[in-house]
Order: sequence, then structure tokens, then C-alpha cells
Amino acid sequence: MNDAVLVAVGGNSLIRAGQRGTIDEQIGNARVTARHIADIAALGYRLVITHGNGPQVGSQLLRSESGSALTYSHPLDVCVAATQGEIGYILQNALMSELRGRGIDTPVTAVVTQVRVRRDDPDFAHPSKPVGPFYHREDAERKRDQFGWHVAEDASRGYRRVVPSPKPTEILEIDSIRRCLESGIIVIAAGGGGIPVAAEDGFLVGVEAVVDKDLSSALLASELGLGRMLISTDVDFVCVNYGKPDQVQLKYPPFEEVLGFLSAGEFAPGSMRPKIEAAVEFIGRGGEEVIITSPRHLVEALNGDYGTHIRRGG
Repeated sequence: MNDAVLVAVGGNSLIRAGQRGTIDEQIGNARVTARHIADIAALGYRLVITHGNGPQVGSQLLRSESGSALTYSHPLDVCVAATQGEIGYILQNALMSELRGRGIDTPVTAVVTQVRVRRDDPDFAHPSKPVGPFYHREDAERKRDQFGWHVAEDASRGYRRVVPSPKPTEILEIDSIRRCLESGIIVIAAGGGGIPVAAEDGFLVGVEAVVDKDLSSALLASELGLGRMLISTDVDFVCVNYGKPDQVQLKYPPFEEVLGFLSAGEFAPGSMRPKIEAAVEFIGRGGEEVIITSPRHLVEALNGDYGTHIRRGG
């Protein structure tokens, strides 16, 4: 699909630094994001959109925990499903409105997406992904004992629950997503990395885990046979020595150089590292190019004039 591209929307596109994350704030931010995505659609590209859900799934967990005495609780996989519906609706509504305002009659749909993971993935034995709110040490240890959580200190800001983050192996709704894309429908899919499910006694069951959204985006783009993937984030370019006096922007770095920076630990975990790992995965599966830049420069980056472009042999 040479005229199709996947756009991975960063979490900052819906809840910005300093905001509470109210629905009104998310709707306002989604409308800004929708303008940039509509610019790509106006060029004639077919689109698949993925998105993060970190703050939203944290809020879902907090609601479930706080209301456990009055209503049924939500396991983590159901929290991911709920945020896919919430964020999918907000993005779908914003993008439909933006396209119609431009006279573009392209349908937009959100697909609740399950992602298969392996029960023997090493991360199940060593949970490492922080989710939910911060706690004082005593509160975290009490919840660990009460709920059987794994807890860990997070960047010296307090203690959080940590859960497995297994690698995605299959997008279960891939055929539905492909059919939508081939029909000219803009698809929002694999939100928050997808709902993690695993095989158990002949059934697919949800698991208490979260899947990295960038790795799921790379897998989805690969399974659809797309050539290009855009990762929208809060910086214009990927940098080495980020935030230091000798910071350097990477525009068209050689692929082997990117691999070298990755193995040397140049990119921060939980920030740029998973995006670079996703880029390497996508290109390793036959993808042509991954572009990383800020939302306002997506069209310029798609045209080759901005952002970081990672290509095999580049």
C-alpha cells in the first residue's frame, strides 16, 4: 500500500504537561492533533492511526480501585479496552469534524484491537512497566500485600505498580483493519498498544499487562504491508546527547549508526528508546522508512523536509 501510512500519535497529543487531563482538555487537544492528521489525508494518503493511553489507563485503574467497594473492579486488560473506546471516540469525533469542515467526506472508524502476547515472554517474570498513580512507600507496600501487586520506585518521585510489558506477536483484528483501509476508511487501531491476550486452554484470555504502543504500531504497519510509519512525539528531531551542550539532531542517520546509538544506551527508556526500537523492528520486517517528529511538522516530514528519517541503508 504505497499510498497508505501509519501515524502513531504520542500521549502528549491528548494530555499536555500541566493539564489535569479532563475530557474537555482532551477534546481540545484532539482537535489540534486532528488538524495535522487531516493535512496528511488531504494529500491523498490512506491512514491508520495508533495512540498512547498512559494517563487514561492510570485514571481507569484509580477509578476501579477507588470504587471497588461499590462496583465491580476492572482488570488491566479491560482498562486498556475502556481507554481504546474513550480515546478512539475523542479522536474519531475530532478528525471527522475536521475533515468535514474541509469538505473531505472520508469515513473514520475506531477498532477495539486485541494483541496476542506469549505467556513465556520474559517480562512476565520481571514486571517493569509503571502504571497508575504514585504512592508513598508505605501505601505501595500495603497495596502490594493486599492486591498481590509488584511495586517499584519510579524516578525518585514515589512508588508505583509495575506490570509486565510483553512483546506483541500478532494483531488479532488485522483483517478487519486491512479491509477498512482498502475501502478508504481512516482507521484508529491498537490504542495503548492493544489489549493484551494470550492462549490458555484453547481460549484467548486477557492478561494483566500493557504492550508498548510503538512496538504494536510497528507490528501493525508491518502486517498491513505499509512502507512508511510516522511517530509523532514532543520533539522535532531525535537527538543524541539530548539536553546537553553537545546535543546533535539526527536527520538522515545511517541505519548502522542508529543501531550503534541504541546499543550504547543513548536513548532514554520510556521516552525515545521504544520509538527507536520500534523503528528498527519495522525496518527489520521490511518497512522502508520511519519518520519521527512533532505533530506540527508531520506533513513537512512526510515530504522529506523535516524530522528524523530512519531507513535501512540510509
